Amino acid sequence: MTHGHEVLHMMEGHSYASKQELVDAIIAKFGAEERFCTCSAEDLDATELVNFLADRDKFMSTPDGGFTVNLGRMCNH
Repeated sequence: MTHGHEVLHMMEGHSYASKQELVDAIIAKFGAEERFCTCSAEDLDATELVNFLADRDKFMSTPDGGFTVNLGRMCNH
C-alpha cells in the first residue's frame, strides 16, 4: 500500500488538466492494482485517492486551467 504523500510528491512540478489525467498518471506510475492510504483513510484506489485529496484542498489551480499539488496543504510527517 502506497501513502498518498507519494502521489503528492509525484505531482510536484507537474500540472494536470483533469482528475482523470491525474488518475491515469498514478496508475502509470504505481500500477492499476495499487491501493493507497493517507493519514486518515486506507484501501483507496487511484480514483478514490484523487477525490479524497481534492476534497481536502490538496490541489491548487494553475494558470493554464489545470491543477497541481498545493504544497502549503501537505502535512509534514
